[in-house]
Amino acid sequence: MRNRVIATILAMAALACPAISLAQTAPKSEAKPQKAASTVDLSGVWRRTRRAPDKARKYTIYELAFAISTEKPPMTPWAEAKFKTARPNVGPNSVGLTETNDPIVNCFPPGVPRVYLIRGEPVEILQTPGKVVMLYEYDHFIREIYTDGRAHPKDLPATWMGDAIGKWDGDTLVVDTVGFNDKTWLDNDGHPHSEDLHVVERLRRVNHDTLTIDVSIDDPKAYTKPWGGHWVFELKPDWNLGEMMCEDNVTFSDMQKKTEGGK
Repeated sequence: MRNRVIATILAMAALACPAISLAQTAPKSEAKPQKAASTVDLSGVWRRTRRAPDKARKYTIYELAFAISTEKPPMTPWAEAKFKTARPNVGPNSVGLTETNDPIVNCFPPGVPRVYLIRGEPVEILQTPGKVVMLYEYDHFIREIYTDGRAHPKDLPATWMGDAIGKWDGDTLVVDTVGFNDKTWLDNDGHPHSEDLHVVERLRRVNHDTLTIDVSIDDPKAYTKPWGGHWVFELKPDWNLGEMMCEDNVTFSDMQKKTEGGK
C-alpha cells in the first residue's frame, strides 16, 4: 500500500464551512433532505479499476483508466472542428509537453467528467444528510452534491465544475450537473463541449469493495446524441488522499527542464 498525506482536516473543514458559492445563496427547497436507503453507503476512497471488463478483448491501460468510452463520440461538425485543434499530452494522439494545448497543464480545472480521468487519481466520498461530498486527490477539487431537494439556481452562471444536485433512486445516487463553461475538455483526448453541457452520473455500490459510475453526456451543440461510459471503481480502505497541487504560472518548457534535470 502506498503512503499518503492525510487530508482529513481539509475534508472536515469543507463539510463544516463550505466555500461561498452562488449555489449556496440560492433559496433552499422546503423539501426535507432525501435519505438513502438504510443499506446504502458510498463512503470511502475509490480508484478506477485497471481490470478488463471483458477478458476476451485486449484493453490498453489508457482505455481502462483514462478514457470515458472505447467508442467514438457522435460529434457534430462544430465539435469535430474543435476536436481537430486539440493537442493532448497523453493517449493515441499525444504530443510533447511543449506542444500541448491541454487546459489542465496550465492549472485550469478539469471539469466533469474529466476530473475522474486524470492519472487515475482516487476520489473520496463523504456522505451526510442532505449532501454528498466528493474529494478528488487531483488538485484537491471538491464537489458538493446537494440531496436536500433543491433545484439548480435560476440564471446559473457558467463555472468550471458546474452545479451539482442529487437524488436517490433506490440504492443509486443520481447526480445532475449543469452550468458549465466551455473551457474544459471532456476527456484526455480533447473532446470538447459547449455551455449547454448536461452531465448525469449514476453512482451505485454493487458490493462492499466495488462502486460503479455510469456517466451520460448530453450536449446537442457538440454531439448528435447522448453518450457516455460505464466505470468501475475499487475501494481502497488503507488509502488516504495525498497532497497533489498544480503549480501556478509554470510554463511547459520550465516543467520539461525540471524533468530533464536542467536549469
